[in-house]
Amino acid sequence: MSLILSRRDIDFLLFELLDVEALLDRPRFRELDRPTLDAVIDLAENLASDFFAPANKVADQQEPTMTPGGHVRLPEETHVALEAFRRSGLLAASHDRAVGGMQLPFVIDRAAFGWLQAASPAIAGYALLTAAAANLLIEHGTADQIDSFATPLLEGRHFGTMCLSEPQAGSSLGDIRTRAVRSADETYRLFGNKMWISGGDHSLTESITHLVLARVDGAPAGIKGLSLFIVPRDIDRGDGTTEHNDVVVAGLNHKMGQRGTVNALLNFGEGCYSPRGFPGAIGHLVGCEGDGLKVMFTMMNEARIGVGTSATVIGYTGYLHAVDYARSRAQGRTSSQKDPTVQQVPIIEHADVKRMLLTQKAFVEGALALNLYCARLVDEWRCSEGQEAENIGLLLDLLTPVAKAWPSQYCLEANNLAIQVHGGYGYTRDYNVEQFYRDNRLNPIHEGTNGIQAIDLLGRKVVIQDGRALDIYTANVLASCARAHDCGDEIAEHGGAVERMLKRIVSVTRGLHAAGDSELLLSNAAIYLEVFGHLTIGWIWLEQILASHGKNGDFYEGKRAAARFFRRWEMVRAEASLGIIERLGRDFADLRTEWL
Repeated sequence: MSLILSRRDIDFLLFELLDVEALLDRPRFRELDRPTLDAVIDLAENLASDFFAPANKVADQQEPTMTPGGHVRLPEETHVALEAFRRSGLLAASHDRAVGGMQLPFVIDRAAFGWLQAASPAIAGYALLTAAAANLLIEHGTADQIDSFATPLLEGRHFGTMCLSEPQAGSSLGDIRTRAVRSADETYRLFGNKMWISGGDHSLTESITHLVLARVDGAPAGIKGLSLFIVPRDIDRGDGTTEHNDVVVAGLNHKMGQRGTVNALLNFGEGCYSPRGFPGAIGHLVGCEGDGLKVMFTMMNEARIGVGTSATVIGYTGYLHAVDYARSRAQGRTSSQKDPTVQQVPIIEHADVKRMLLTQKAFVEGALALNLYCARLVDEWRCSEGQEAENIGLLLDLLTPVAKAWPSQYCLEANNLAIQVHGGYGYTRDYNVEQFYRDNRLNPIHEGTNGIQAIDLLGRKVVIQDGRALDIYTANVLASCARAHDCGDEIAEHGGAVERMLKRIVSVTRGLHAAGDSELLLSNAAIYLEVFGHLTIGWIWLEQILASHGKNGDFYEGKRAAARFFRRWEMVRAEASLGIIERLGRDFADLRTEWL
């Protein structure tokens, strides 16, 4: 049995829960069939087992270093794993055939990529950013930009980055200082510094395509003055050779986890190189001046869902390792057995260990179902038009902060419990669970901290278009609850619990916004996101037991047990938190900093 992910669960989610085969009737996917979809998952599973997993610990222990010449050195195993991935063609799998893709359903693409993220999130991170950069350029770039920059990204000849944060401006993008100066040749010259740049430099590919937020000279202050630029590390001279653009690695950040992904401070336009004889790093404007943040959100939203998936699968592989360890580790005896001469039992027989394993199962299987549901929505959106497409887009927008933040909080807790199941061994480097926790601890932070996701959800997403996104979400959840009423006592009970919680959340959402107090929203945003996430996972678990209805065997009994636990324990706890929000407290807003 694989300890990376569960193929049985992946197949259940794709073909029993989400009915991905129904997508094959759509014109976009008619040349595909089920064996092709299975073969893609097989390929990803093999890449994960044969290349990514063996390189994972090496990449963690031999973190990136800088050479005397200012370049970044990575272990050979990272190169081998990513070269195998490049040759597989999976990087462009869900794209149109016109740009070299296979037109696979995005949900299959995400399920396949989940195997790589579970096997080595740090190594998979290079590909995640590259795919997102290519998607942005295909959607917003010119034909020449797609040909010159997106195509090499999809072919894996170049990798991409997202350059937003600066030393003085992390999440506060309105304070970005990087300048862009117009040139006579319709390019721009960039000057400034970027911080926390994943994949900022390496020798894994021929070049690196940086997507950089900067402010054109004379543009207004704040986010409205930001524009987005393609800044290649290497400039084509036009004669088949290249020269270095004026982009220099100023230093590396040494991280707690995901050490295999280079994280760099980059300097643009400091005169270390002067491409084409002029100072500044050459950049190409994407879209229009002033549209930078709007354009960049194409990449940010995809990256946020990718972070949620990464958090999920790291939690998932930790859970599988914990189950495997608990089955093999003999210690103690059952409470009914008092004879000390009787053979010890595996710790999986102890009630508290069962509690920890079931908690992990409920978290990781619920989160994975949510991630793949969001990917399925992308496919529905791509195949729809008009009002239907707009409604799907609104639902996906609403779910994005949840799909990023909830897994990165609760699948991290699953990793915490996996260490606990291992006991003292889990706290040592002899077992993989300690690295899983370190790797996953990044996910509540990057691509917008969970606090930012909470503000986005409560402050913007639930009231977008006068609450239309929330109305669409509500209608979908209630439709599931209505189906549950006809499916037996336990499913009906679960549906009733979800429906009651939904009505309370809709009511409290209105109450928070009716107060007209922005500080009240900020004070309650984090706990609101947590509760909204629990409702969403409760709904997703309802869908899973509906898909399991009438089916027998340990797999389906496990689904029902996890859903039962989530309803009886986690949803009850979340409802208690909902009561706190209903009081419309300003505890954090009114807290004076002198008291801390």
